[in-house]
Amino acid sequence: MKVVILAGGLGTRLSEETDVKPKPMVEIGGMPIIWHIMKIYSYYGYNDFLICLGYKGYVIKEFFANYFLHRTDVTIDLKANQILEHSTDTEPWKITLVDTGKDSMTGGRIKRIQKHIGKATFMLTYGDGVSNVNINELIAQHNNNDSACTITSVQPPARFGALLIDSQNKINSFHEKPKGDGVWINGGFMVCEPEVFDYIENDATNWEQYSLPKLAEEGKLSSYKHSGFWRPMDTLQDKYKLNDLWKSNNPQWKLWD
Repeated sequence: MKVVILAGGLGTRLSEETDVKPKPMVEIGGMPIIWHIMKIYSYYGYNDFLICLGYKGYVIKEFFANYFLHRTDVTIDLKANQILEHSTDTEPWKITLVDTGKDSMTGGRIKRIQKHIGKATFMLTYGDGVSNVNINELIAQHNNNDSACTITSVQPPARFGALLIDSQNKINSFHEKPKGDGVWINGGFMVCEPEVFDYIENDATNWEQYSLPKLAEEGKLSSYKHSGFWRPMDTLQDKYKLNDLWKSNNPQWKLWD
């Protein structure tokens, strides 16, 4: 099953980083966040990736074009114009990099990779969020719910601390990192049937604001509730937090050795 990663957006809330690189290439622990996402899927045995490029997509192309060389011991014989490869720790990944347009919306990017998917079920996620979601359980639930798309639903942490204040204006408790307001949101990590392409009109179609609501209206959208770790990288604060977790040797999304 192919894993489709949306990696073409501008990442304007991370402009300090994304002025020179696309958002999925912002580094966590010295490696781009898209690499972390791919490692999550690879842990479960899914190694066939299709990356939807847009803004500064060439940076992602160049990273993967040189990835094998950077991860492999080599002998370079200049006289013979040869490179001899020795040991390597590269992953068994097959990566298809597709230019889906600089200005395309998320639905438009998905529509543009339809020819690479054909009539097969595929996975879909965003190139800026990590999680310890159980991919096997997600797929199993999707296979049992007769839906065109199953979304991993998450409850994000609140951005600010919460105060519990009584009628006398006394603060009874302080929660530094409470959950949000109890709602479930789209956390990415989706499983889709090829039927979803019928719910995308053109490059201007917004997957979240048009396609998913249409699927929901027709009873073809399901949820896989994930109560474990999930965190997006929308801002510099998110980036710093993810890097702090990595440095603490407790990155909860790191399922691999």
